[in-house]
Amino acid sequence: MRLLHLGYALVGVLAVLLAFWSSAIRRAPVSEPLLALVLGVLAGPVFGLIDLRHHAASGLMLEAARILLAISLMAVALRFPLSDYRSVIRQVGVLLTVAMVGMAVVTAGLAWLILGVPLALAVLLGACLTPTDPVLASSIVSGGPAERQLPGRLRQVISGESGANDGLAFVFVVLALIPAAHTASGQAREAVWGVLGAVLVGLVVGYAAGRAVCAAEAREDVEEGSLLIFAVVLAVAALGVARLLHTDAILAVFVTGLVYNGVIGDESRASEQELDDALTRYLVLPLFFLLGVEVPWRDWLDLGWPGGAFAVAVLLLRRFPVVLALRPALGMPRRDVVFLGWFGPIGVSALFYLTYSREEGARDWRLWAAGSLVVVVSTIAHGVTATLGRRWYAARSSTLRG
Repeated sequence: MRLLHLGYALVGVLAVLLAFWSSAIRRAPVSEPLLALVLGVLAGPVFGLIDLRHHAASGLMLEAARILLAISLMAVALRFPLSDYRSVIRQVGVLLTVAMVGMAVVTAGLAWLILGVPLALAVLLGACLTPTDPVLASSIVSGGPAERQLPGRLRQVISGESGANDGLAFVFVVLALIPAAHTASGQAREAVWGVLGAVLVGLVVGYAAGRAVCAAEAREDVEEGSLLIFAVVLAVAALGVARLLHTDAILAVFVTGLVYNGVIGDESRASEQELDDALTRYLVLPLFFLLGVEVPWRDWLDLGWPGGAFAVAVLLLRRFPVVLALRPALGMPRRDVVFLGWFGPIGVSALFYLTYSREEGARDWRLWAAGSLVVVVSTIAHGVTATLGRRWYAARSSTLRG
């Protein structure tokens, strides 16, 4: 327990420092998750201050990732008016169908060719690493610098994709677990119910919550600050209901947020940006700190050079060529497609599905070793390039206007 308390203290100190220097951090070529990851590495493998048991760390990471994803997806669903999301439904639809399948196939192929793992494990790795992470994506598309440097339409596409594909990845992972973990073929029915049940839960919970807020506002019983807290509580509530019904809880939360967004309308959305900022700056810190503490150095060394080659190949080939090839279907300018192709970070959602797969019986050590290495490399690469990428986009836009 003392080890956890030390972790609380370190993360708390980091959060305080980030609060003091928040503007400078936003302008610097680093991200909050990256700083938390570095702190975890220093506290764990480097100085040996914290050494959690593997089983305990796995359980903590699974539940922390689940809750963080829920709150993150609620923030994504409320980031823009629902009408703005409708305007990019074509682009998001292409990314959620053709691009998502393409990314899963490319990643699985890279795992099979470079790591030499069995095809079933390669397919599971591809499924776990496919979704674009909404938490890391939030640090790219939210906040003052993002609003000034990126057009709203591009931010909406990234937000909509990162919100929806985390839940849809559940289908990929559940089906991939059948051969990889030797689970029953009934998993296919679980995947179907996962999507249908999640949509049903989201419709019911989101509509009920939205009507309740509208009724409270009509009586002038609700304040802006309480709406912020309510959004967080609503995410956790939808997560719990979906879990009890054994459906896709991650997708259920996102659908709940979208329905709630549509019911309450624009006038009730004043505090959603605060939720975005709180999420990307503070709520993400404990999970990436825990990842830093538990990075499997010995397993990475056992992977050898193929492990590093796989991580770099996934970063370069998993998304960018697929999105670039889909430019005609996306109907977006080249600079938008280039930005969209690079900024598809792999983070919390991948950690969730990797630990979920392990809990469901996928015991091959290479799953967590290779997957966690990709997450760390993505966190570093996208954290360092987020500010530089936004500046490049803004400069490119100014040049074209000139």
